[in-house]
Amino acid sequence: MNFYNLLLFGNPNAEGAQGGGGSSMIIFLVLMIAIFYFFMIRPQQKRQKKMQDFRSALKKGDKIVTIGGIHGKITNVDEGTFVIEVEDGTKLRIDKAAVAIDANDLKKEQEKK
Repeated sequence: MNFYNLLLFGNPNAEGAQGGGGSSMIIFLVLMIAIFYFFMIRPQQKRQKKMQDFRSALKKGDKIVTIGGIHGKITNVDEGTFVIEVEDGTKLRIDKAAVAIDANDLKKEQEKK
């Protein structure tokens, strides 16, 4: 008896233990993989796609917040980076992946509260 049968059907030496067919084990595994895909993998892929589209749509003049919490305004857009200007006029070069949210969206959320 292999590991999966032990896992699914318990101790094979117990009284009244029934052996399950291989097809029920395969159906169970396929069902578990499907559940895992639809509840964990697919939503994560959707969030990543949405974030990638958001970052690629950013342009000069947009106000952003980085994942580190730095608020700034985009002054230059390059292939994989942005140059942002923070409050005191300092300019920072950040990677596009470091952008967390649009500052205007953050302001709208705070006004709702």
